[in-house]
Amino acid sequence: MTREKQIKNPAITISMVGLFLLLTGCQVQEPERLKAVPFTEVTFDDEFWTPRMKTNREVTIPYDFKKCEETGRIDNFARAGGLMEGKFEGIRFNDSDVFKVIEGAAYSLQIHPDSELEKYLDDLIAKIAAAQEEDGYLYTCRTIDPNNLPKDTGETRWSFLQSSHELYNVGHMYEAAVAHYQATGKRTLLDVAIKNADLIDRVFGPGKKRDVPGHEEIEIGLVKLYGVTGDEKYLALAKFFLDERGRANGRKVYGQYCQDHKPVTRQNRAVGHAVRAGYLYTGMADVAALVPDTGYTGALDRIWQDVVSRKLYITGGIGARSGGESFGEGYELPNKEAYCETCAAIANAMWNHRMSLLHADAKYIDVLERVIYNGFLSGISLSGDKFFYPNPLASDGKYQRSPWFGCACCPTNIVRFLPSLPGYAYAQNQEGLYVNLFVSGSAAIKMGTDTLRVTQQTRYPWEGHVKIMVEPSTRKAFTIGVRIPGWTQESPVPSDLYLYSDLGPKDWDQRKVTIKVNSQPVALVIVNGYVRIHRVWNVGDVIELNLPMPVRRVRSHWKVKANTWRIALQRGPVVYCFEGADNPQGVSDLILPPDATFRTEYRDDLLGGVVILTGQGKIRQSRENDKTALKDIEVTAIPYYAWAHRGKNEMAVWLKESDGE
Repeated sequence: MTREKQIKNPAITISMVGLFLLLTGCQVQEPERLKAVPFTEVTFDDEFWTPRMKTNREVTIPYDFKKCEETGRIDNFARAGGLMEGKFEGIRFNDSDVFKVIEGAAYSLQIHPDSELEKYLDDLIAKIAAAQEEDGYLYTCRTIDPNNLPKDTGETRWSFLQSSHELYNVGHMYEAAVAHYQATGKRTLLDVAIKNADLIDRVFGPGKKRDVPGHEEIEIGLVKLYGVTGDEKYLALAKFFLDERGRANGRKVYGQYCQDHKPVTRQNRAVGHAVRAGYLYTGMADVAALVPDTGYTGALDRIWQDVVSRKLYITGGIGARSGGESFGEGYELPNKEAYCETCAAIANAMWNHRMSLLHADAKYIDVLERVIYNGFLSGISLSGDKFFYPNPLASDGKYQRSPWFGCACCPTNIVRFLPSLPGYAYAQNQEGLYVNLFVSGSAAIKMGTDTLRVTQQTRYPWEGHVKIMVEPSTRKAFTIGVRIPGWTQESPVPSDLYLYSDLGPKDWDQRKVTIKVNSQPVALVIVNGYVRIHRVWNVGDVIELNLPMPVRRVRSHWKVKANTWRIALQRGPVVYCFEGADNPQGVSDLILPPDATFRTEYRDDLLGGVVILTGQGKIRQSRENDKTALKDIEVTAIPYYAWAHRGKNEMAVWLKESDGE
């Protein structure tokens, strides 16, 4: 089979895959329970995400490319390719930033064709191809001047994988190459990626060099490369890098920071650098979906439980410590000092999406949704040209988004993740379709030889009414699984880390989820987070879902010392915060007594259009003799993602319920 034929027809027989994987110590499993509906088949058209994607396309993508130009990131490829003179500029992993922006641009091209952007990519990819050495090696800082290398690069190829990012960089290139090929049909970057991956396969593996990347990422890229080419060696190479972790096969293991302290199948807790960990778990889930008996799934289940039960912020953020950008111990979830790197939020979303496919369980989508509406979205300004690296849950007024960073992983990660969201909305298997995210728009989903068209209408996350129009190409019976968010079922997260501290609305109709087909009620039988509706579907059938959105008070597990006697507010999937711009009396001394109630109001003139919460709170006031008194005041809360857009302000997600400590 020629490579050209592989690309055109990536489907390969089980017998062919089985023969190769058995020879490499792997076995083939039955088809995965769910597979994602590709981003190429889904279009968003709603008031929440569509403007953000437009800003990403019109502002953030060109802005990030401009910054990559200004900082020498793009010129590094030209220098490595002999197209211009000069020294390497920047940090050893700067190549990866360019690849991530290319990936984001490719997703954007699929949504909104743009001949000028496509031409820019063509020219940029030509520079990348020129920078590639004859045998496939691509690492501009070494190619430009191997005798004058940046810090932590390693004297020779692959000699310092703990920190060099050689494999991390090209992992992002593989992801960009696949996205570019899927969006445009062009092989230019894909051929560069294949040539590089073939080199790495010749160097690494059983009986060859046995080492692992200090920063995981290539595993994800290799699985994507396997998916589009059908070349089995890329899947086997991804599995090799996973299986070598924690094993001293002629090398020094890199420890917990790199998740290299023990074999992945024996890991039980999320440790070390949170972004690296999230990428590792994503790669493990990718391979586990394709290769059985790896032991990965059991390890992932244990690690996931550790995170959602002890290490997850209410915003979906992960990574409590700035030192090492790492996880803390269990229940170590400080607010003002929270790191919650934007890249870690993205990694957490990617991991949970893969877990949902492995287990066909919506609890993972609950976490993903929490991330995208809160911990991820706070990382990008409404204008699209300022960014958060950490995302704390409290601020004394010093925080503001920055136009760029020396280590620019977050701005370039945002630009690729945001337009990829359509690929997270739906999943499918042989039974039918699963609706995961509620976003107005449409999808044309291939089901065997038929095509199912689905159209959603909703104002989610501000309103909980969702209308799903179903248009099968032929009248037939199949299942549509509609996700019922955990936040509607008295469970903010799928653990006891956060719980509602109120009893919910007294009026049952205000908290009851309902679902109908063609105006006829459907029994709310929830299995693994979905109501599965099996019937003969006809063109014109309509599913209506109603998700009440009362304001809920959330309390942490008692072991989270940072939140003792404190509560947070949530409405639907959106977590709220209190900011000084709306509460001029200050935020640090605000109190939300247990009997405080809140009104909701949609403000299209504020922060790009948000639902705000207003209610009665109290504030401490100093008196003589150092005594304090409480004063009743009106307080206002805004979505957490929207803070820090009106100058430097105090901010807090968690407020006390009383004046006591």
